[in-house]
Amino acid sequence: MTWASPKDSPRMSSNFSHPKPLSWIVISVGLLALFLLFASSVLVSYPIGAAVRGYFYGVNSSENLDSSDSSSVKNDIDVRLDNTSELVDRKALPDLHSPTNLATLSNDSTVERIDTKSDSQVPFNESTSTKFPKTEQVKGPETSDTQSPVTGNATIDEPVSVVSMNKSTDLSTTLNETSQYSSDSSSTAVPASVDAAFNASQDSGCDLYHGTWIHDPLGPLYTNNTCPVLTQMQNCQGNGRPDKDYENWRWKPFQCNLPRFDPKKFLELMRGKTLAFIGDSVARNQMESMLCILWQVEAPKNRGNRHMQRYYFKSTSVMIVRIWSSWLVKHMSDPFDYAPAGVDKLHLDAPDDIFMEHIPNFDVVVLSSGHWFAKQSVYILNNEIVGGQLWWPDKSRPMKINNIEAFGISVETILTALVTHPNYTGITIVRSYSPDHYEGGAWNTGGSCTGKEKPLALGHLVENGFTNIMHEKQVTGFNRAIKKATNESKLRLMDITEAFSYRHDGHPGPYRSPDPNKKTKRGPDGRPPPQDCLHWCMPGPVDTWNELVLEIIRREYEESSSS
Repeated sequence: MTWASPKDSPRMSSNFSHPKPLSWIVISVGLLALFLLFASSVLVSYPIGAAVRGYFYGVNSSENLDSSDSSSVKNDIDVRLDNTSELVDRKALPDLHSPTNLATLSNDSTVERIDTKSDSQVPFNESTSTKFPKTEQVKGPETSDTQSPVTGNATIDEPVSVVSMNKSTDLSTTLNETSQYSSDSSSTAVPASVDAAFNASQDSGCDLYHGTWIHDPLGPLYTNNTCPVLTQMQNCQGNGRPDKDYENWRWKPFQCNLPRFDPKKFLELMRGKTLAFIGDSVARNQMESMLCILWQVEAPKNRGNRHMQRYYFKSTSVMIVRIWSSWLVKHMSDPFDYAPAGVDKLHLDAPDDIFMEHIPNFDVVVLSSGHWFAKQSVYILNNEIVGGQLWWPDKSRPMKINNIEAFGISVETILTALVTHPNYTGITIVRSYSPDHYEGGAWNTGGSCTGKEKPLALGHLVENGFTNIMHEKQVTGFNRAIKKATNESKLRLMDITEAFSYRHDGHPGPYRSPDPNKKTKRGPDGRPPPQDCLHWCMPGPVDTWNELVLEIIRREYEESSSS
């Protein structure tokens, strides 16, 4: 700023013919001094002199963001769960022991499902009061075996009670995510500032299975290019899936936080121990997810054979095992009574002895079953044929057991065998029934999950009556087995069914093959391409199962050692 000299200053007085008296000059200088003091105070004060104030006091002007901009930034990086959000309370399902309900079960009937066209996420800082839409008749369940879908549908004529959200909770947790989302998920670094909210200490009494899916800017713990054991069917990115945001969602329980999987912590907790995944192809899906995560810190040695996959982590002497068992109970294909050879016969009251002989060697067992009960099979109890799925030669003879009842009995059988085994002291984790998301038909009748790119929002759950009733039978079998326990082993239910019912975006869909000529769009007749809406993309939602496994193990081992 250029200041003009007063006209009566000594420097300018020579220009005038009548200089002022000395006293007038003194008065002028005093007035100028007062003016300068006043101007300085104005310049330093807010808001006129922000730059001057910064110069004098060292204040960074960037700390004083406009309130509207600050609010916008805060909304982008803070995920706040409103304390009026509601928990989910699964209602009781029909008692299939009732002759009335049993009569409604057939192989060709349909399943009641709640349907909705909305698949967008509800903002997490808003109240999530939930109302379900009306039910519509749609499809039955579909499954896949190791490499290909199985045939047949188990179905229900009568509507099944659906999930209701009528349980409130105080949700005081605020998640502060301070990094910007990046579409490049190849980085596995975990900035402490971003992940602190997820890795907070856990409340051991916290319900891990009621919550919501929140967007995670950090992305997955591995990529399809950093895991050498990923089955091609689950390599969605490698098979050409065009979107990948399904990889960037974390499960957030309402009442606490589920920590991000820490591979080093897992290996340390499991030092010298063996974890076995036993069951069907969904068990394989979970086992490969575990290996992919652990592979990021150590490459294991493959010590398996055709009967048992075994991966050994030398640093901590940890063994990861997988054993195939489609139904978890004893099965054979030889002729039995009037059931011919070639049809699978299930002894529902006997565990699968193929893996039971190894049980004493396992410290943690994760069980997976259910989907193979849609496959053709014969049910045997007390050495008598009592029912079948997609098989019943004598229509005049009533079936005593359908596939849903058979599943419930099988769960009770295998869990009872584990909790009464004289030489087994490990932790058995029963991963609950994994939902499929075929819409508009079955896997072989035009069912589809194409185009699903994000989780369903709370209140927009697509209900599947068959999934619900299989879950109910599984929980019943679990509870009955607990009452029969005689050994020191522990039985834990990892209840993922409800949470994963929201993840219709996490399946391979048509991207189950690397074939560049594969069909990914509906044909001229409107039928969708062949789809896998049962297994899970890797990386993807399935990785959350192993975060839950780690938390269950942590609670058992850390708390038992501290008590």
